[in-house]
Amino acid sequence: MVEPVLVLNAALILLTLLTMAGYAYLDAPEYDMNPTKWAAISFFIPLFGFFAYIFERDERKPDPDNDREDMFVDGPFKVHKSRADDVSWVSDPDEGAGGDTETGDENQS
Repeated sequence: MVEPVLVLNAALILLTLLTMAGYAYLDAPEYDMNPTKWAAISFFIPLFGFFAYIFERDERKPDPDNDREDMFVDGPFKVHKSRADDVSWVSDPDEGAGGDTETGDENQS
């Protein structure tokens, strides 16, 4: 006969795994993540899979201080104050094709 303590422990472990998988399944769509994948990872890889989901979810969490439309207003990189007066890189390959940028004359070789 199986001892009741063993059955209780197994039931608690199974309930914990199902709770973590259920939470991942219900929470994943809010972060544009695959709910089935993360529920399976949370269930079949005990504790580590659920914490992997939590950490991955935090990486996808939108930052309210960082609005997507305002992110690249000054360019893709933040410039330190000491470099603010430096000349910017050429973003258009035709624009910097070997000519004088002030007069527009091309170098003839």
